[in-house]
Amino acid sequence: MDSINFNEKKGFICDMDGVIYHGNQILPGVAEFIQWLHEEKKEYLFLTNNSGYTPRELNQKLARMGLDVPEEHFYTSALATAAFLKEQSPGCSVFAIGEAGLLNALYDAGITMNDVNPDYVVVGEGRSYSLDTLTQATNLVMRGARLIGANSDVSGPIENGIAPACRALIAPIEMATGTTAYFCGKPNPLMMRTGLRLLNCHSAEAVMVGNRMDTDVISGMESGMSTVLVLSGVSTRDTLKTYAYRPSIVLDGVGDIVAMARALA
Repeated sequence: MDSINFNEKKGFICDMDGVIYHGNQILPGVAEFIQWLHEEKKEYLFLTNNSGYTPRELNQKLARMGLDVPEEHFYTSALATAAFLKEQSPGCSVFAIGEAGLLNALYDAGITMNDVNPDYVVVGEGRSYSLDTLTQATNLVMRGARLIGANSDVSGPIENGIAPACRALIAPIEMATGTTAYFCGKPNPLMMRTGLRLLNCHSAEAVMVGNRMDTDVISGMESGMSTVLVLSGVSTRDTLKTYAYRPSIVLDGVGDIVAMARALA
Protein backbone atom coordinates (compact mmCIF):
# COMPACT_ATOMS: atom_id res chain seq x y z
CA MET A 1 0.00 0.00 0.00
CA ASP A 2 1.16 3.51 -0.76
CA SER A 3 1.72 6.19 1.75
CA ILE A 4 -0.06 9.49 1.08
CA ASN A 5 1.39 12.93 1.68
CA PHE A 6 -1.78 14.53 3.08
CA ASN A 7 -0.15 17.99 3.08
CA GLU A 8 -0.04 17.91 -0.73
CA LYS A 9 -3.72 17.04 -1.10
CA LYS A 10 -6.16 19.86 -1.72
CA GLY A 11 -9.52 18.19 -0.99
CA PHE A 12 -10.93 15.58 1.36
CA ILE A 13 -14.19 13.69 0.85
CA CYS A 14 -15.16 11.86 4.05
CA ASP A 15 -17.86 9.38 4.85
CA MET A 16 -19.67 10.16 8.13
CA ASP A 17 -21.05 7.12 9.95
CA GLY A 18 -18.14 5.06 11.27
CA VAL A 19 -15.66 7.80 10.31
CA ILE A 20 -16.86 10.94 12.14
CA TYR A 21 -19.35 9.41 14.55
CA HIS A 22 -20.97 6.16 15.52
CA GLY A 23 -24.64 6.73 16.37
CA ASN A 24 -24.47 9.82 18.59
CA GLN A 25 -20.88 9.29 19.71
CA ILE A 26 -18.12 11.34 18.14
CA LEU A 27 -15.09 9.17 17.27
CA PRO A 28 -11.57 9.81 18.62
CA GLY A 29 -9.39 12.27 16.69
CA VAL A 30 -12.30 13.82 14.75
CA ALA A 31 -12.18 17.27 16.39
CA GLU A 32 -8.42 17.46 15.68
CA PHE A 33 -9.00 16.36 12.07
CA ILE A 34 -11.64 19.04 11.40
CA GLN A 35 -9.45 21.67 13.06
CA TRP A 36 -6.52 20.57 10.85
CA LEU A 37 -8.70 20.85 7.69
CA HIS A 38 -9.54 24.45 8.68
CA GLU A 39 -6.01 25.42 9.69
CA GLU A 40 -4.50 24.03 6.49
CA LYS A 41 -7.29 25.59 4.37
CA LYS A 42 -8.24 22.23 2.86
CA GLU A 43 -11.43 21.86 0.87
CA TYR A 44 -13.62 19.18 2.45
CA LEU A 45 -16.98 17.52 2.03
CA PHE A 46 -18.80 15.08 4.25
CA LEU A 47 -20.53 12.61 1.98
CA THR A 48 -23.17 10.32 3.40
CA ASN A 49 -25.34 7.62 1.86
CA ASN A 50 -27.91 8.26 4.60
CA SER A 51 -30.78 9.95 2.76
CA GLY A 52 -32.78 10.81 5.88
CA TYR A 53 -31.03 13.99 7.01
CA THR A 54 -30.88 17.44 5.42
CA PRO A 55 -27.52 19.26 5.44
CA ARG A 56 -28.91 21.53 8.18
CA GLU A 57 -29.81 18.51 10.33
CA LEU A 58 -26.31 17.10 9.84
CA ASN A 59 -24.84 20.49 10.76
CA GLN A 60 -26.94 20.43 13.98
CA LYS A 61 -26.09 16.77 14.71
CA LEU A 62 -22.38 17.61 14.61
CA ALA A 63 -22.97 20.81 16.61
CA ARG A 64 -24.49 18.66 19.40
CA MET A 65 -21.18 16.77 19.43
CA GLY A 66 -19.26 20.03 19.67
CA LEU A 67 -18.22 20.26 16.00
CA ASP A 68 -18.85 23.35 13.88
CA VAL A 69 -19.25 22.28 10.25
CA PRO A 70 -21.22 24.66 7.97
CA GLU A 71 -24.10 23.25 5.88
CA GLU A 72 -22.31 23.61 2.56
CA HIS A 73 -19.81 20.94 3.64
CA PHE A 74 -22.40 18.14 3.48
CA TYR A 75 -23.54 16.15 0.47
CA THR A 76 -26.05 13.30 0.86
CA SER A 77 -27.40 10.51 -1.32
CA ALA A 78 -30.75 12.38 -1.19
CA LEU A 79 -29.13 15.42 -2.85
CA ALA A 80 -27.44 13.11 -5.38
CA THR A 81 -30.81 11.49 -6.16
CA ALA A 82 -32.55 14.84 -6.61
CA ALA A 83 -29.70 16.09 -8.84
CA PHE A 84 -29.92 12.93 -10.97
CA LEU A 85 -33.69 13.25 -11.45
CA LYS A 86 -33.47 16.97 -12.21
CA GLU A 87 -30.85 16.24 -14.88
CA GLN A 88 -32.71 13.26 -16.37
CA SER A 89 -36.27 14.52 -16.23
CA PRO A 90 -36.71 18.17 -15.12
CA GLY A 91 -40.06 18.82 -13.42
CA CYS A 92 -40.85 15.11 -13.08
CA SER A 93 -43.09 13.68 -10.34
CA VAL A 94 -42.28 10.95 -7.83
CA PHE A 95 -43.80 8.69 -5.22
CA ALA A 96 -41.18 8.84 -2.45
CA ILE A 97 -40.63 6.65 0.59
CA GLY A 98 -38.20 8.41 2.92
CA GLU A 99 -37.49 11.10 5.48
CA ALA A 100 -37.18 14.91 5.38
CA GLY A 101 -33.69 14.76 3.84
CA LEU A 102 -35.01 13.02 0.73
CA LEU A 103 -38.30 14.90 0.45
CA ASN A 104 -36.66 18.34 0.89
CA ALA A 105 -33.97 17.55 -1.68
CA LEU A 106 -36.63 16.50 -4.21
CA TYR A 107 -38.78 19.59 -3.57
CA ASP A 108 -35.73 21.87 -3.85
CA ALA A 109 -34.95 20.32 -7.25
CA GLY A 110 -38.44 21.23 -8.51
CA ILE A 111 -39.78 17.68 -8.29
CA THR A 112 -43.39 17.14 -7.21
CA MET A 113 -45.01 14.36 -5.18
CA ASN A 114 -47.53 12.16 -6.95
CA ASP A 115 -49.12 8.95 -5.68
CA VAL A 116 -51.37 8.36 -8.72
CA ASN A 117 -49.16 8.18 -11.83
CA PRO A 118 -45.62 9.32 -10.93
CA ASP A 119 -42.68 9.16 -13.34
CA TYR A 120 -40.52 7.58 -10.63
CA VAL A 121 -40.77 5.64 -7.38
CA VAL A 122 -37.91 6.79 -5.13
CA VAL A 123 -36.94 4.82 -2.02
CA GLY A 124 -34.68 6.02 0.81
CA GLU A 125 -34.46 4.95 4.45
CA GLY A 126 -37.24 6.03 6.74
CA ARG A 127 -40.01 5.37 9.17
CA SER A 128 -42.66 5.91 6.48
CA TYR A 129 -41.70 2.49 5.11
CA SER A 130 -44.52 -0.01 5.68
CA LEU A 131 -46.35 -2.83 3.93
CA ASP A 132 -48.86 -0.22 2.68
CA THR A 133 -46.25 2.09 1.12
CA LEU A 134 -44.40 -0.96 -0.24
CA THR A 135 -47.57 -2.28 -1.89
CA GLN A 136 -48.37 1.14 -3.33
CA ALA A 137 -44.82 1.52 -4.68
CA THR A 138 -44.92 -1.99 -6.19
CA ASN A 139 -48.13 -1.27 -8.10
CA LEU A 140 -46.90 2.12 -9.33
CA VAL A 141 -43.77 0.41 -10.73
CA MET A 142 -45.98 -2.27 -12.31
CA ARG A 143 -47.86 0.57 -14.04
CA GLY A 144 -44.69 2.04 -15.49
CA ALA A 145 -43.00 4.22 -12.87
CA ARG A 146 -39.21 3.84 -12.91
CA LEU A 147 -37.55 2.63 -9.71
CA ILE A 148 -34.79 4.66 -8.05
CA GLY A 149 -32.91 3.95 -4.80
CA ALA A 150 -31.16 6.71 -2.87
CA ASN A 151 -28.22 4.37 -2.20
CA SER A 152 -27.18 0.73 -2.46
CA ASP A 153 -26.23 0.12 1.20
CA VAL A 154 -27.72 -3.15 2.41
CA SER A 155 -27.35 -2.28 6.09
CA GLY A 156 -26.05 0.45 8.36
CA PRO A 157 -24.56 0.41 11.88
CA ILE A 158 -26.80 1.34 14.81
CA GLU A 159 -25.92 1.38 18.49
CA ASN A 160 -26.98 -2.22 19.18
CA GLY A 161 -26.36 -3.91 15.82
CA ILE A 162 -27.38 -3.12 12.26
CA ALA A 163 -30.46 -1.71 10.53
CA PRO A 164 -31.62 -2.69 7.03
CA ALA A 165 -30.72 0.15 4.64
CA CYS A 166 -31.97 1.27 1.25
CA ARG A 167 -30.80 -1.71 -0.83
CA ALA A 168 -32.56 -4.14 1.50
CA LEU A 169 -35.70 -1.98 1.67
CA ILE A 170 -36.06 -1.70 -2.11
CA ALA A 171 -35.42 -5.43 -2.73
CA PRO A 172 -39.06 -6.47 -2.13
CA ILE A 173 -40.21 -4.03 -4.85
CA GLU A 174 -37.56 -5.35 -7.25
CA MET A 175 -38.53 -8.94 -6.52
CA ALA A 176 -42.27 -8.37 -6.76
CA THR A 177 -42.06 -6.42 -10.03
CA GLY A 178 -39.05 -8.03 -11.71
CA THR A 179 -37.58 -4.52 -12.08
CA THR A 180 -34.01 -3.49 -11.24
CA ALA A 181 -33.58 -0.23 -9.32
CA TYR A 182 -31.01 2.42 -10.21
CA PHE A 183 -29.02 3.67 -7.21
CA CYS A 184 -27.75 7.26 -6.94
CA GLY A 185 -25.51 7.25 -3.84
CA LYS A 186 -22.00 5.85 -3.35
CA PRO A 187 -20.41 4.04 -5.12
CA ASN A 188 -22.19 5.64 -8.10
CA PRO A 189 -19.48 7.73 -9.82
CA LEU A 190 -22.03 10.53 -10.42
CA MET A 191 -22.10 11.25 -6.69
CA MET A 192 -18.30 11.28 -6.50
CA ARG A 193 -17.95 13.53 -9.56
CA THR A 194 -20.42 15.99 -8.05
CA GLY A 195 -18.43 15.88 -4.80
CA LEU A 196 -15.20 16.72 -6.62
CA ARG A 197 -16.96 19.52 -8.51
CA LEU A 198 -18.28 20.99 -5.23
CA LEU A 199 -14.73 20.87 -3.84
CA ASN A 200 -13.39 22.47 -7.01
CA CYS A 201 -10.80 19.69 -7.06
CA HIS A 202 -9.26 17.31 -9.56
CA SER A 203 -9.39 13.66 -8.47
CA ALA A 204 -5.58 13.47 -8.24
CA GLU A 205 -5.65 16.27 -5.63
CA ALA A 206 -8.32 14.61 -3.49
CA VAL A 207 -8.60 11.87 -0.88
CA MET A 208 -11.62 9.67 -0.12
CA VAL A 209 -11.82 8.67 3.56
CA GLY A 210 -14.28 5.93 4.52
CA ASN A 211 -14.91 2.85 6.61
CA ARG A 212 -16.38 0.58 3.91
CA MET A 213 -14.56 -1.15 1.08
CA ASP A 214 -17.72 -1.67 -1.00
CA THR A 215 -18.88 1.96 -1.10
CA ASP A 216 -16.16 4.37 0.08
CA VAL A 217 -12.92 2.79 -1.09
CA ILE A 218 -14.25 1.53 -4.41
CA SER A 219 -15.89 4.86 -5.27
CA GLY A 220 -12.74 6.81 -4.42
CA MET A 221 -10.53 4.39 -6.32
CA GLU A 222 -12.74 4.32 -9.42
CA SER A 223 -12.89 8.14 -9.42
CA GLY A 224 -9.08 8.34 -9.40
CA MET A 225 -8.62 9.54 -5.82
CA SER A 226 -6.24 8.33 -3.13
CA THR A 227 -8.23 6.23 -0.65
CA VAL A 228 -8.04 5.84 3.13
CA LEU A 229 -9.82 2.96 4.85
CA VAL A 230 -10.36 3.76 8.55
CA LEU A 231 -10.98 0.93 11.01
CA SER A 232 -13.29 3.04 13.22
CA GLY A 233 -16.47 1.70 11.54
CA VAL A 234 -17.49 -1.65 10.06
CA SER A 235 -14.16 -2.78 8.55
CA THR A 236 -11.27 -4.67 10.12
CA ARG A 237 -7.91 -5.67 8.63
CA ASP A 238 -9.49 -9.04 7.85
CA THR A 239 -12.13 -7.31 5.69
CA LEU A 240 -9.38 -6.41 3.23
CA LYS A 241 -8.79 -10.08 2.43
CA THR A 242 -12.25 -10.46 0.90
CA TYR A 243 -11.77 -7.76 -1.78
CA ALA A 244 -9.69 -7.86 -4.97
CA TYR A 245 -8.78 -4.16 -4.65
CA ARG A 246 -6.91 -2.23 -1.97
CA PRO A 247 -7.15 1.21 -0.36
CA SER A 248 -4.06 3.45 -0.70
CA ILE A 249 -3.62 3.25 3.08
CA VAL A 250 -5.33 1.74 6.16
CA LEU A 251 -5.54 3.83 9.35
CA ASP A 252 -7.20 3.35 12.74
CA GLY A 253 -9.12 6.63 12.46
CA VAL A 254 -9.05 10.14 10.97
CA GLY A 255 -6.80 11.40 13.79
CA ASP A 256 -3.98 9.41 12.14
CA ILE A 257 -4.26 11.64 9.05
CA VAL A 258 -3.32 14.68 11.16
CA ALA A 259 -0.44 12.82 12.84
CA MET A 260 0.95 11.68 9.47
CA ALA A 261 0.58 15.15 7.92
CA ARG A 262 2.37 16.81 10.85
CA ALA A 263 5.16 14.21 10.76
CA LEU A 264 5.85 15.13 7.12
CA ALA A 265 5.38 18.91 7.51
